[in-house]
Amino acid sequence: MSNQNYLSIYAKSFNWAGFFLPKKTYKKCSTLYDFCRVVDNIADEKNSIEIKESKFKDFENNFNQKNFDDPIIKSMWELIDEFNISLKVIHDLFDGIRSDIKEKVKLNSKKELLIYSYRVAGTVGLMMAKILKVNKKSSLKSAIDLGIAMQLTNISRDVIEDLNNGRSYINENFDDIKSTLKLAEKFYENSFYSIKEIPISFRFSILVARRVYRKIGYKVLNKQNFENYKKSGKIYVSNIEKIIETFISIFDLIKLLLINKNDDYIQHDHFLISEELNLNERI
Repeated sequence: MSNQNYLSIYAKSFNWAGFFLPKKTYKKCSTLYDFCRVVDNIADEKNSIEIKESKFKDFENNFNQKNFDDPIIKSMWELIDEFNISLKVIHDLFDGIRSDIKEKVKLNSKKELLIYSYRVAGTVGLMMAKILKVNKKSSLKSAIDLGIAMQLTNISRDVIEDLNNGRSYINENFDDIKSTLKLAEKFYENSFYSIKEIPISFRFSILVARRVYRKIGYKVLNKQNFENYKKSGKIYVSNIEKIIETFISIFDLIKLLLINKNDDYIQHDHFLISEELNLNERI
């Protein structure tokens, strides 16, 4: 990975949006993504559960003990110190990834789905917002919402792939995919007005990421039934579509500049998550 970061390899949509960030900030977001990807890769590798558990435990211990021989861990600790990221958020991320290191993963309720989505992606949204210098509490909650929305989109897109890896986050039928995407929409909506709280030089990038990722969900819905969905393989947003979504994001930017609404009135759908975790402690 010497001269190419994980962001440009694994996260094409984010990398596209990252083009609109100042270079220094992009580098910090990329450092965060590298850390998350390294941990995630342990759970996704084609190894036995025992090997995965052992590798994960080693990485977690190295992180907790600040083993700076590992450049990924060193860079992450620099971000934690610079942006005052709560360690609870990192441990939430670890809990989410640890829950994937099993022979069979099955989530059985909306609550389990939302807590899992917060752990593996809402945490990343929150940390990203801190790097983008967002300080307001309600806006940080919206950053969690955007992370959750993106994860629900991922889950809806990858049902077959996940099933082949022994993971069932939602049931394997089109109705469940549709209702998961409907839930994602609620979280995408909740994230919009808070983007106003992001400094102007970072704002457009987040609007682009939000639109491009949301487009994946619309493309899934266009399949209309489970047969078409199964046949279509990996659903992604083409470069032409990314250009169109980027262009439409200009109108989002103007809308944010013109509207007078702030995000204090937003009812965040965190009730089920809050039964398990105190999000205020993480923010």
